[in-house]
Amino acid sequence: MGRQIEIVPVQQADYHDLSMMVGELLDEIMNRINARIFQRNQEDMEATLKDLISGNRYWTFVARDSSSCANIGFVSIYEGYALYTQGAFGVIPEFYVRPDWRSSKVGRRLLGHVCRFARDKGWRRIEVTTPPLPEFDRTLSFYRNNGFEITGGRKLKMDIDL
Repeated sequence: MGRQIEIVPVQQADYHDLSMMVGELLDEIMNRINARIFQRNQEDMEATLKDLISGNRYWTFVARDSSSCANIGFVSIYEGYALYTQGAFGVIPEFYVRPDWRSSKVGRRLLGHVCRFARDKGWRRIEVTTPPLPEFDRTLSFYRNNGFEITGGRKLKMDIDL
């Protein structure tokens, strides 16, 4: 493609655009499965992002086109804990590359950055979940082609009324 891409930690100036990309990701998921499973509010999302990042318990890296300074993708990661991992490990809750940039190695670059970050944190494992549905076969192939292996199970959720 010839375009230069940099992977950088998200900055406060990126919060609005990042929340827009999260919205794009959620819309894409809901459109693929034809179900409205996420509720979102841009202002709340930006406030949550600021809170999580300032608490040093959630890290986000953006892929940026160097020539236009446009954010073209992102990955977020947080630290989880489990006995089966012998302690701390990384969990990727969100990962997104804007459609015009897919198949141009942006996702691979973001994952490479996350792997280096994980090593620096002393984590020996990173986990990610993708729905076990045919609509997400391409996503599953992407992760498998980049070193992830299927460990079984399905992601379930239960909303808690506060």
